[in-house]
Amino acid sequence: MRESVIYQEILQEGEARGEARGEARGEEKTLQRIVLGMLSEGLPIETIARLTQLSVEKIQQIQQI
Repeated sequence: MRESVIYQEILQEGEARGEARGEARGEEKTLQRIVLGMLSEGLPIETIARLTQLSVEKIQQIQQI
């Protein structure tokens, strides 16, 4: 019985971590869409970097998508 309680705790922790990663990926995709929208509106990369607090290099990576 003790093992199944420990197993359940580990399983719940793993599920919580997986959900957190999924949320982070969702947030990253949202940020990518925002950056791509700003680029399509003609905003300079430096302005996007300042507004999003992303590096110029990261914005250039997103631009390649």
